[in-house]
Amino acid sequence: MKIGFDNEKYLETQSQHIRDRIAKFGGKLYLEFGGKLFDDYHASRVLPGFKPDSKLQMLMQLKDEAEIVIVINADDIEKNKVRGDLGITYDLDVLRLIDIFRGRGLFVNSVVLTRFSDQPSAVKFEQHLTENGVSVYHHYSIPNYPTDVDLIVSDNGYGKNEYVETTRRLVVITAPGPGSGKMAVCLSQLYHEHKRGVKAGYAKFETFPIWNLPLKHPVNVAYEAATADLNDVNMIDPFHLDAYGKTTVNYNRDIEIFPVLNTMFEQILGQSPYKSPTDMGVNMAGNCIIDDKAVRDAANQEIIRRYYAALSNHTKGVGSADEAYKIGLLMKQSRLSTADRAVVAPALKRAGDTGAPAAAIELSDGRIITGKTSNLLGACAAMLLNALKALGNIPKEVDLLEAAVIEPIQRLKVDVFGSNNPRLHTDEILIALSMSAVTNPIAKIAMEQVPKLRDTDAHATVILSETDTRILKKLGIRLTTEPTYETERLYRK
Repeated sequence: MKIGFDNEKYLETQSQHIRDRIAKFGGKLYLEFGGKLFDDYHASRVLPGFKPDSKLQMLMQLKDEAEIVIVINADDIEKNKVRGDLGITYDLDVLRLIDIFRGRGLFVNSVVLTRFSDQPSAVKFEQHLTENGVSVYHHYSIPNYPTDVDLIVSDNGYGKNEYVETTRRLVVITAPGPGSGKMAVCLSQLYHEHKRGVKAGYAKFETFPIWNLPLKHPVNVAYEAATADLNDVNMIDPFHLDAYGKTTVNYNRDIEIFPVLNTMFEQILGQSPYKSPTDMGVNMAGNCIIDDKAVRDAANQEIIRRYYAALSNHTKGVGSADEAYKIGLLMKQSRLSTADRAVVAPALKRAGDTGAPAAAIELSDGRIITGKTSNLLGACAAMLLNALKALGNIPKEVDLLEAAVIEPIQRLKVDVFGSNNPRLHTDEILIALSMSAVTNPIAKIAMEQVPKLRDTDAHATVILSETDTRILKKLGIRLTTEPTYETERLYRK
């Protein structure tokens, strides 16, 4: 990818901007962190040069004055809600987040259970946390939230929530996913701090949409595509335009809730510190774009990837047709089509020529390598081997793995593990190749090329197995698939 984003400038300017906001409120700031704190791969795809852990690195520059509070909805614990990208439940992700933050030297001392009503699973989770030295606080549902401001900002509203004991100037409020109640926790804390005579403020850190990019800039459109399942819509911030005469971009939920938030600020603090939802934000990402064309190109590709993902998810029964339709409209508005994804046509052509599933990958130098289905290998496994040959300047006719190596693995899969598919998956191919590299110098050359697959794009003509999808993701390959299965079987794994 061509670099379009200055990550070092981002770390410096973002941390300074947060320090300035802390100073503005007299020395304490509750910062609501939206999105992913340390594995923000969406941002790294649409802002080439942005590191997936950039936000965490930025916090590391503030670690001596920051502490982290993790928020989780007790109902989500009870329902075993799962993070789609990681495949783990929200409560397990809280434990994962604590370990990662502490491993980086960040102070994590508290977890808040929101909408708490003695749910059995939440109570059990609380016990596990407290036994491991983590403080747990309860926040409760408030009737008619967020419209009944008089009730909310009272001792019978926020006042009933347990006050979270904090000791640092910067309190970062984060969560395993949306709908956890981060903003409500921030405002509840402001209420309690004010009653205690402590000056404190609130700010919001959302990377997208980027407020100082045009409404229809591909980066902002890519955010709409990424949140199509939430029905988020980017909008011109009318409050900011009215207050300052400047056009900025925000999203519908923050704009719709702002009048209520403004009233809450007035009742808690005496007057609102903000004139618009944009004012609440502290995002400096738009100021760190150094190549707008590179960023536009990367964001357009992300829109197409999101479209393919929505189509495939609908086929798999885990996504709606409306989501794919909405992203399809965004593509039309952006004058994009699937033909703008370079790996699609070669994959489809190879499948048409062979009459079987195929795959294609675009290497960093622009070369497109394909793979076909055979008796020994699945299409993606063949594509990977062919790509490693190309990267290592190994002649096409050279077999990296002989049939004598592959066939015993196939017998193990079929005869011992009972698999219906004898062809090797990508993980099995890579393991076999790594074993061969011990004695085969050509296989060793091929294995040395594996890191070069990161940040490449690939397309398969059928929906892949969970194994192939997971391995390609771990390799850093940005995969799309046609929304169809290779077979008509109903049960797949």
